[in-house]
Amino acid sequence: MTLEQLRIFVGVAELEHVTAAARMLNITQSTASAAIAALEERHGVKLFHRVGRNIVLTEEGQVFLEEARRVLAQARSAEAVLDELNGLKRGTLRVVASQTIAAYWLPAPLSAFRRQFPGVTVDLKIGNTEQVAAHIREGQSDLGFIEGEIRDPLLAQWAVGEDRLHLVQAGVFKTRTVSATWLEKAPWIMRERGSGTRSCADDCLRKIGVRPENLEEFLVLPSNESVRTAVEAGFGIAALSSLVVAPAVAAGTLHIIPADLGTRTFFGLRHKERSPGKAATAFLSQIEKTL
Repeated sequence: MTLEQLRIFVGVAELEHVTAAARMLNITQSTASAAIAALEERHGVKLFHRVGRNIVLTEEGQVFLEEARRVLAQARSAEAVLDELNGLKRGTLRVVASQTIAAYWLPAPLSAFRRQFPGVTVDLKIGNTEQVAAHIREGQSDLGFIEGEIRDPLLAQWAVGEDRLHLVQAGVFKTRTVSATWLEKAPWIMRERGSGTRSCADDCLRKIGVRPENLEEFLVLPSNESVRTAVEAGFGIAALSSLVVAPAVAAGTLHIIPADLGTRTFFGLRHKERSPGKAATAFLSQIEKTL
C-alpha cells in the first residue's frame, strides 16, 4: 500500500466517480482504476459497489476511508515538518563547548542565532576540551568549541576566534618584570588536566622558559570561576582567559602579572563522517561572517 494509492482511493470515494477523481488528481482513468483494484486484490476487501455508471463505498470502504484520511493527514504533517526543518522554522542546534567559550564567547553568537531562527532550540552542553571532543566523536552534539588543539583523525578542526591568557594575582605586582624562577616558586591555582585553559597555559609558560611540571600546584579546581575566586582570596596566582578576569581586573580585585603569555586560538570541532544539519550549518555560517 502506497500513499499514492490512498490519495486515489480517497479522491474516488469523495467524488464517487473514477474519471472525475482521475481528472482532479491529474492521472489517467486507467491508473486510478488500477490503484483501486490493487488495494482490493491485495487485501481481499471490496471497497466499492459498481452500480451502473456510478460507484458507492461498501461498508468496508467507509471504514477504510476514515483511516485513509487519517494517514494522509499524518503524511501531510510529516511533510510540513520537513519543510519547517529545511527552512529552520523548527529543529535543534546541539552544541558542546569548553567552559571559557560557553560562558564568555558563545552567548553572543547563540543569542543572534536564536533571534534569527526563533523556532530552533539550542541545546548547549559544557565540558573540558577532552569531554567536548568525546561528545563530537560519539555524535552527542553537532558542533564543539574548544580552547586548544586536539589530535583526533575523526574530528575536523578549524579556528573560530582567539583570546589572551593573563597571569593574575590578588595584590599589585610590585616590579615591572617577572622571572621564570619566581613563577616556578609561586603557589598556583590551576584548572584540571584535560581542560583547554590548563593545556594552553602549559604551552604558553614553556615559551617563556617556565617548566609547568615544576610549578607548585597549591590548588586544582574544576572551573574558571572557582580558580578566579581562589586567586581573588589571595591563595595564589593563575593563568586565565582575559574574558574571565576582565571584570575582576576592572574592579581591582585582581591584578595582571607582567608576563606575556601571548594569544590562544578557539577552535570549532565537528565529526568528519557526519554531515552537519541545517541548524549547525546556519550557525557556522553566522560565525564565519564575524571572523
